[in-house]
Amino acid sequence: MPDPPGLTVALRQGGPIPLDAAFDCAPGELIALVGPSGAGKTTLLRSIAGLYRPARALIRCGGEVWSDPDAHLWRPPHRRRVGLVFQSYALFPHLTALANVEAAMSGRPAGDRRAEALALLGRVDLSDVAHRTPGQLSGGQQQRVALARAMARDPQVLLLDEPLSAVDRRTRRKLREVLTSIRTVSRAPVILVTHDLDEAADLASRLIVIDRGELLQVGAPSEVLAAPASDRVRAALDLEP
Repeated sequence: MPDPPGLTVALRQGGPIPLDAAFDCAPGELIALVGPSGAGKTTLLRSIAGLYRPARALIRCGGEVWSDPDAHLWRPPHRRRVGLVFQSYALFPHLTALANVEAAMSGRPAGDRRAEALALLGRVDLSDVAHRTPGQLSGGQQQRVALARAMARDPQVLLLDEPLSAVDRRTRRKLREVLTSIRTVSRAPVILVTHDLDEAADLASRLIVIDRGELLQVGAPSEVLAAPASDRVRAALDLEP
């Protein structure tokens, strides 16, 4: 039987960073990963991207096996089509916005890169600043460049680590619109790490609550927030008793 489309993840290890989490994410679905600082959310994203290797990690994406401990298989990061957006943007400071996006297109013909990069910047409403460097852009503009660069890899999965936390309310609203558009067009599974429960409820079809690396509850945002499965979930979400 062929693997289901989308992303399937099962991670487990006792230490040094405890992990015990298994979930899936359908094409075009956005799941919000929530929990306190140090809960293991970023480690989980890094594991999917191949930047961290847990003791046991079964990861399938788009029908491809990226990691299977029983088969002694671990696909390195450069062989996983992952779009990863960091809270710190991680743009190349000496390159223009356009060149930053083009830098993610190494697998495409050189003659096609500029037009495709310009099209991606257009999708995030940045065509007019394509030739500015990151130091000449606002925080929100840099974040949109980072999103365009992530999409330039034609990702099978999009991983977002607190992408909206460092921008103002107006920019956050614009970025939410961009994320919704990207999901609709690309149909890539999206995993969003956030501390903002309102943001999670607005964007995600499901919440994954994690604490100390352990998956505590998965469900629709309204269900999880209205009926935490345990006192530990309530504490992880910092909800009133």
